[in-house]
Amino acid sequence: MAGLTTGGPNVDVSLLYDINGLARHAPAGVDRAVALVGSYGIPLALVLLFLWCWHGTRRQDEATAAESFAALVWAPLAAALVLLVNVPLRAFVARPRPYAAHSGLDVLAPYAGPGDFSFVSGHAGLAMALGVGLFIAHRKLGLIGIGLALAEGLCRVYLGVHYPTDVIGGFALGTAVVLLLAPLAMALLTPVVRAVARSPRAGRLVRAKRRALPRPVDLAQPQTPPPGCRPHESDLAA
Repeated sequence: MAGLTTGGPNVDVSLLYDINGLARHAPAGVDRAVALVGSYGIPLALVLLFLWCWHGTRRQDEATAAESFAALVWAPLAAALVLLVNVPLRAFVARPRPYAAHSGLDVLAPYAGPGDFSFVSGHAGLAMALGVGLFIAHRKLGLIGIGLALAEGLCRVYLGVHYPTDVIGGFALGTAVVLLLAPLAMALLTPVVRAVARSPRAGRLVRAKRRALPRPVDLAQPQTPPPGCRPHESDLAA
């Protein structure tokens, strides 16, 4: 605990200076781009991934669609729980922001003022919770979401507002909340989702409306009886 409150181990601080030091040599436009990507770009990309996953989930069979949709519902709930747990955790650790304990950092985010602690990173925890939750619903899209969460953590260190261990702690918190509570959450959410799927209107949130298949056309032509054969004789012969 003492290592956290006094600024962290030397490797942590060294990585902070190395990653944040890239901002000193980068053009101002790059710094603004990183700030925009970390604040808006990555969250927007995660939302688009969720919408794409939801679009594909609705076209699955009923059982699979219900489980996938329940996982998509659980992911933002878990992310909100991560932010809730992070409030007392930050107050307990009480680790100052890097720029409050170390000089020479290029701080690219607004100063939050005293009392705003660093451990753990809420942005990293939120992004990782969404990424891991998406992974439960869809493996490939979930890997992309986890990659975006890793990029979010890197942005926070680049901006000079978090130590690397703050980001790692956020990743661990987000992953733990999603995976440890997933069995209970899925057991509670899946029956609710199945009930919604049976609703005539609300069910479209879970399953896409099935188009009626065209009725097959019988192309068989009636056989013409041979000359001199009466219809009833043809039937008897058949």
